[in-house]
Amino acid sequence: MTVPRNVVWFEVLLYLSLMLDALSVAFRDRTPTAKMTESMIMMESLFATGLLLLLVHFVRLAARQRKNWPRWVLFGALVLSAMTLVQVIGIRGLEFSSAVEVVSCALTAAALYFSFTGDARGWFNA
Repeated sequence: MTVPRNVVWFEVLLYLSLMLDALSVAFRDRTPTAKMTESMIMMESLFATGLLLLLVHFVRLAARQRKNWPRWVLFGALVLSAMTLVQVIGIRGLEFSSAVEVVSCALTAAALYFSFTGDARGWFNA
């Protein structure tokens, strides 16, 4: 069966977004402080990695196995991510890491737009 063009765009854009997020986690400052011990930093990194892997699985479920519910989970994750990003930018201002997150959110929003429009509609409702 041929995958619709909008579904391919959905998959590619979301994988690009998740790759940016993975690079962001990989290059995050891991210097221990009084508030963040080494073990807390390790757990934060493991949690972020696990969450990224789960989101990759959701993209695969939606794009390749035609599941509808992972699209909605990804949409919810985008909403929560955008709300958090607005708060971070409001507190710290626009930094390089938050700019990367803005690009990641934009890629995710574009991907989800493709998943709900055009030839993708029939793909997820089958």
